[in-house]
Amino acid sequence: MPIVVRIDVELAKRKMSVGEFAERVGLTPANVAVLKNGRAKAVRFSTLEAMCRVLDCQPGDLLEWVADEAEGR
Repeated sequence: MPIVVRIDVELAKRKMSVGEFAERVGLTPANVAVLKNGRAKAVRFSTLEAMCRVLDCQPGDLLEWVADEAEGR
């Protein structure tokens, strides 16, 4: 998948648990797991904003585009 979710990296930097993060953002731990594992098909801007507010980061710290091997980049 060309979009890689880096929530786990930001949580580790802050020594924050998934449970605490989920509660502060307003998501269930199961939905955080869906995001962390790259299984989400979409993310609402309001959710992305809440995640950035809780982690004090930018959207680019949480999401990264990586070229597919098939694209040859």
